[in-house]
Amino acid sequence: MKIWLDGGLRDVDSARVSVFDHGLTVGDGVFETIKAVGGAPFALTRHLDRLTRSARGLGLPDPDHDEVRRACAAVLDADPVPLGRLRVTYTGGHGPLGSDRGDRGPTLVVALGETSRRPDSTAVVTVPWTRNERGALTGLKTTSYAENVVALAHAHRLGASEALFGNTVGQLCEGTGSNVFVVLGGEIHTPPLASGCLAGITRALAVEWTGARETDLPLDVLREAEEVFLTSTLRDVQAVHRVDDRELPGAPGPVTAKAMRVFAEGSGHDQDP
Repeated sequence: MKIWLDGGLRDVDSARVSVFDHGLTVGDGVFETIKAVGGAPFALTRHLDRLTRSARGLGLPDPDHDEVRRACAAVLDADPVPLGRLRVTYTGGHGPLGSDRGDRGPTLVVALGETSRRPDSTAVVTVPWTRNERGALTGLKTTSYAENVVALAHAHRLGASEALFGNTVGQLCEGTGSNVFVVLGGEIHTPPLASGCLAGITRALAVEWTGARETDLPLDVLREAEEVFLTSTLRDVQAVHRVDDRELPGAPGPVTAKAMRVFAEGSGHDQDP
């Protein structure tokens, strides 16, 4: 297995990042997870644009898109898989043990793991912790993921694959690694970016292709929604058949099933929409 590290391919067993890398010591880094189908990355341009927005939000130099594209192609060529998870990690690089940055420049790592298609439906739980819609990292896809690790472990203990957060004012926000959509009166709604959710790539495409409305939604909308579904890079569009102790029988429902078809058709026609 090969990994791209700072300019070239490395064997996975010999690739090394400094223990003083700011991504490790203080979580000073950003990342993207990109679906690879048949050896080709999906929506790579959108992912690179978001990587840059996240880097700028942390005050990191803009990543070199050409290098990231070369790295993705090299890693995919070295280890072909039918369905893969490309992980692009971009950190503040070697630095001191405190929050100040060093001057050696950023670290770029691109790795690939094989994955499998997710089930058509899943269970989710809400968690007692909140997203801060006004935080310094709001809307950035950073490597500071410990909050998500805790929430996802909580979900797994309750037999669910995802945890859903509200924000500080009690509105529905997002999952640990997904965006959430609800169906009300036959129409699709999803929280706006102002709720504090990440600007998901799959979320944006689902909004464009299905006509979903961005709406401020209370967290308890999950108790009354006719249908609920998640979107993410590796889920695509995935129905929800249970929210906490509320069952949604027959998931995916008709609106979600149509959204799944629309997304599959759209993504199948264009690898870089």
